[in-house]
This record gives sequence, C-alpha cells and structure tokens, in this order.
Amino acid sequence: MTGYTATVTVRLKRGVLDPEAETTKGALERLGFELEALRSADRFEVDLDAADADAARERADEMAERLLANPTIHDYDVDVTER
Repeated sequence: MTGYTATVTVRLKRGVLDPEAETTKGALERLGFELEALRSADRFEVDLDAADADAARERADEMAERLLANPTIHDYDVDVTER
C-alpha cells in the first residue's frame, strides 16, 4: 500500500445561490478590485493508503458522493498525489 493525499474541492453548481461568494465579491469591489464573478468552494484533504492512485481516487470519489458533496447542488473535483 502507498500513501496518497486526495484533495476534494466542492463548489456550488453554476446558477445556485452562493451568498458567501456574493458578500466577498462585494467587499472586493469596494476595495477597488474589478472582477466578473466569484464562487466559493470547500476543500478537503484526505490522507489514505491505497494500492494505486486510481484506487485512491475511487475512494475519494465515493467519499464525495456519499458525504462531502450534495450532487443536486454541488460539483466536485478530485486530485490525488502520492505522499
């Protein structure tokens, strides 16, 4: 078994209200920053042991599907690196 870190980034799908991002976008604009849009995201780093990177990705995908993300309103990405 090899040690991996799976990084799961969960964000709201486009079109879903994101009050945290809207508040932050407004604050950035008041500070003089020009931006078209802003979206917030949650990032989870999971350290796990697996036979290979594909197996680690499968486990992280299952974690995202079962708990970390709500597929109705969230999109997510998984990135796996060897520790």
